Amino acid sequence: MCGKGKYIFEDKRVYEGMWEKNKMNGFGRFQWPDGKVFEGEYFNDKKDGFGTFSWPDGRIYKGNWKNGKQHGEGDYFDPKHKEWKKGLWKYGKRLKWIE
Repeated sequence: MCGKGKYIFEDKRVYEGMWEKNKMNGFGRFQWPDGKVFEGEYFNDKKDGFGTFSWPDGRIYKGNWKNGKQHGEGDYFDPKHKEWKKGLWKYGKRLKWIE
């Protein structure tokens, strides 16, 4: 697949966006059956660049991704406290909150 397209996986996950050589590449939207959603940049089938990940419980991460994981600065919304926090992540692990 190449160009813009939509693919529905057997487990009901759905990706709609840009493809290159049968891999997710460029801007796209990925939705899981449990309500999780990622909208942003992909490279070589992995989240890479800027994107927003939303969980069904209201948590949101908006920020940078590398090799499929949060990496660099990002903003995190905590629905329990109804607040946004800026943080620093490295390959999916939060290193610290930035004041």
